[in-house]
Amino acid sequence: MGIVVLTMKASVIEMFLVLLATGIHSNKDVTKKIKRPKFTVPQINCDVKAGKIINPEFVVKCPAGCQDPKYHVYGTDIYASYSSVCGAAIHSGVLDNSGGKILVRKVAGQSGYKGSYSNGVQSLSLPRWRESFIVSEGKPQKGVTYPSALTYSSSKSPAAKTDEATKAYQKPPVPETTAQPVTLTQVTGATATGAAHASLPKPSPSAGSTSSSLRPQPVGLRSGELDLWATSTYTSGQNSPRADPGIQSWDSPRAAFQKPAGAEVSPGEMDLWKPGSVLLDAGFVPKEELSTQALEPLSQGDPNCKIDLAFVIDGSSSIGKRRFRIQKQFLADVAQALDIGPAGPLMGIVQYGDNPSAQFNLRTHMNSRDLRTAIEKITQRGGLSNAGRAISFVTKNFFSKANGNRGSAPNVAVVIVDGWPTDKVEEASRFARESGINIFFITIEGATENEKQYVVEPNFSHKAVCRTNGFYSLNVQSWFSLHKTVQALVKRVCDTDRLACSKTCLNSADIGFVIDGSSSVGTGNFRTVLQFVANLSKEFEISDIDTRIGAVQYTYEQRLEFGFDDYNTKSDILNAIKRVGYWSGGTSTGAAINYALEQLFKKSKPNKRKLMILITDGRSYDDVRIPAMVAHHKGVITYAIGVAWAAQDELEVIATHPAKDHSFFVDEFDNLYKFVPKVIQNICTEFNSQPRN
Repeated sequence: MGIVVLTMKASVIEMFLVLLATGIHSNKDVTKKIKRPKFTVPQINCDVKAGKIINPEFVVKCPAGCQDPKYHVYGTDIYASYSSVCGAAIHSGVLDNSGGKILVRKVAGQSGYKGSYSNGVQSLSLPRWRESFIVSEGKPQKGVTYPSALTYSSSKSPAAKTDEATKAYQKPPVPETTAQPVTLTQVTGATATGAAHASLPKPSPSAGSTSSSLRPQPVGLRSGELDLWATSTYTSGQNSPRADPGIQSWDSPRAAFQKPAGAEVSPGEMDLWKPGSVLLDAGFVPKEELSTQALEPLSQGDPNCKIDLAFVIDGSSSIGKRRFRIQKQFLADVAQALDIGPAGPLMGIVQYGDNPSAQFNLRTHMNSRDLRTAIEKITQRGGLSNAGRAISFVTKNFFSKANGNRGSAPNVAVVIVDGWPTDKVEEASRFARESGINIFFITIEGATENEKQYVVEPNFSHKAVCRTNGFYSLNVQSWFSLHKTVQALVKRVCDTDRLACSKTCLNSADIGFVIDGSSSVGTGNFRTVLQFVANLSKEFEISDIDTRIGAVQYTYEQRLEFGFDDYNTKSDILNAIKRVGYWSGGTSTGAAINYALEQLFKKSKPNKRKLMILITDGRSYDDVRIPAMVAHHKGVITYAIGVAWAAQDELEVIATHPAKDHSFFVDEFDNLYKFVPKVIQNICTEFNSQPRN
């Protein structure tokens, strides 16, 4: 009996253990089933714009290589939703060019997106946009659920089936890529109506529904890609067919030719595809593109760098094709970094060999994108390296109004030389400086000690540049390190306050005429004096930022005829001179100099040269020595012009030293006009003789 009981107890215990084990296993299965799935970070293309994604906040993974300038970015810190998401992340410093995860949050649109160059990406300016976004490190915040699949904005054409509003596409595996597949959801938007239908061929009802109905194919599409483009799924991947540079991008406002459904496409017909036509695809038309058709915003340029820039590039045979390509890439990089536009910098290119030739002028290409395209098409001229001849060409021909020179922007010429020039540059450069052109010199692989014996003009760079203080010279040891100078050069040419050669003898002075109106002059001779004043004024570039003119008339007393701020155009100045009335009286020249210093030159601008041109016909009734010394001490350069009975010794006291260059005597009023060229010459000679360091 005891044995039976023991046997039963053992059986019960064994059964209990079996049930317990089964329950534990069952609980593990339940636990596995209710375990939350791991969050999958969607991956996007470099060209995906924030405006295409509906989600207000999301985490995404960017691929490598999004630093390319073709992925446009608009704004700084806060970006217009028309920007590439990944490009903006690199510009902001959240990512580098190797890619990675980022957190994107949509914010309200704004006005005045400011362009800037940061982390290898040039963002562009934009007046306004309807939506903005900001990017930060891709660390999900606690308590916030982020989508594993992004929702994209799109619009179906009328021919598309309504039950195809939502589609999924799994990205094909890419070699050496571990990114997770992305599911992209298309949300049906409003269909295109009105003018869009009136100008476009109506698609077949079956278009986009079968693989046999061919869809529009961009230029350069390979025949092996036909099947991919024949479907109505939307691809999001860096290695999708549209990543090919020859293919028209879906998210570009540009579009292409629509071929009727069912028609066969021959290889020759691929050439019919041209950008600029309107694309109304039977399967997928982004809503945003219909509303912004062919209106991709272009930057107006960086207003903080408003310069007119000529690149003078070396096309001589000594460079070779490889180095010439490096030079072109350098130009393209500079064009991108400058943010070209009508409100900012403009850039043209002159290439020289034996002789110079303009590749294109300042007004030919008004944005960085078009300029880069044009640079790529430049071909090498060959020949010698006649940089001096090229500088002369730029001075005489390039900076003209017809070629886009704006007048209000500093003129800058950047000369690139391989080794050393084969002609002399000193005289040509001096003429350029006197014409207001700021010359920069980039010397690449300059002469070694053994090679200096072959250099035509020693210290050619020193003789060519605007100033010899090192600001205008760049010496590059190798062509292969030329790209490292892009930022240094851009920073210098945009520093308009330091572009010293923008100031010339004709555009950088405040000129005060002090005119003797005493009784001995007479009405007729006074009109002759006024004509002399007008003839001198005509020689200067007159505006509120260039040369300004003022006038004082004196007898025993003095009066201000007009001040430096009263007129800022040449025609207004000449009319004001004509209206000056003859006063008549005595001759107090010393008092007149003091009056001009107080009433005229006290309001002169600090960055202007102060020139006083005094005209008298007799000896002064008062002392002129002390007033003249005060004028010289205050930095006023004084020219004294005496007529008829003027005292030569007084003229020399009034005039700035050396008196022989600043005082003139004319025997008759009618001969005053003969001295206009001499006075201008002396003014410019003195200006141009200033030290260049």
